[in-house]
Amino acid sequence: MANLKLTNVEKTYGGTVNVLKDINLEIDQGELIVFVGPSGCGKSTLLRMIAGLEKITGGELQIDGTVVNDVPPAQRGIAMVFQSYALYPHMTVRENMSFALKLAKKSQEEIDASVSRAAKMLQLEEYLDRLPKALSGGQRQRVAIGRSLVRDPKVYLFDEPLSNLDAALRVATRIEIAQLKEQMPDRTMIYVTHDQVEAMTLASRIVVLANKGIAQVGTPLELYERPNGEFVAQFIGSPAMNLMPGEVIGTGAQTRVRLAGGGEALSDYPTSEADMGLKVNVGVRPEDFVAAGDDGAIFEGKVAITEALGEVTLLYFEKQGGGEAVIGKLPGIHRDVRGQSVRLTADPSKVHLFANGVSLLYR
Repeated sequence: MANLKLTNVEKTYGGTVNVLKDINLEIDQGELIVFVGPSGCGKSTLLRMIAGLEKITGGELQIDGTVVNDVPPAQRGIAMVFQSYALYPHMTVRENMSFALKLAKKSQEEIDASVSRAAKMLQLEEYLDRLPKALSGGQRQRVAIGRSLVRDPKVYLFDEPLSNLDAALRVATRIEIAQLKEQMPDRTMIYVTHDQVEAMTLASRIVVLANKGIAQVGTPLELYERPNGEFVAQFIGSPAMNLMPGEVIGTGAQTRVRLAGGGEALSDYPTSEADMGLKVNVGVRPEDFVAAGDDGAIFEGKVAITEALGEVTLLYFEKQGGGEAVIGKLPGIHRDVRGQSVRLTADPSKVHLFANGVSLLYR
């Protein structure tokens, strides 16, 4: 159980290659924080710095008010679950889970109690005497998690623990991790993933990393509904948010934008008279588009490809004027619209406005 505080944390390799800078973040006890971002943005590096496996080259890391920059990993009260299971193949599940406790010279009674408690939480009781080779991938990952649980650390670190599992196992193990967190509401967890579904479903807050720093921090719904810029808007959500260039032609409590590709958009983002004529990008998530009537379409285009997914259909429109292709997501099956012109609109509360990459709400 711990609070973490990162103040102006930096990571530099060789004194010249700066991969992380100005990382300022406070993590409260009991939170499950998820680090997300594009490949190479420093998610795992930041996690390893917290664990003590990478040296912090600038700034401070505090755990419960104590600066731990130079504290060895074993003394930080942290347990880490890696992407690979890293189980000892010649040891049983019980022996793998108890190994760290034996090294710490815990009594056999303490070891048995800790292993039993962790096995029960992870539904591994019937597998305790099996070798790792006799387990499925999901079961092996649960053993790796159990190996951390028995140590009862202050902070749990997860470095893409589900990436080696197939789709079905990822879903099942993700649910198990969520249930595990519910059983330990006071435990602090930090989780690295590239999977948006994991981030949106597990996190109490999400930290989006980009350009060597933090792009935005917030709850999953805050990042989804009110991204602070185009990067977060397009990174959170799948398919990515559509961005369509336009010009402000009406200001006030609602803003009216004339789109470069034709049509107009009405947004609940407020603007002032000084914003008249401002060049903006209008953002609409594919799932926020609805079929338009004869009037009021935000977008009209010819459908190039459709993907019928059962509950929804993705509509991929032909590119217009050199801009990015627009994608719509409509409920139901719409195979018959391929090659046809379709008109789409969206509720003003779902229409985002960005200028120079920044949301008008965060100027």
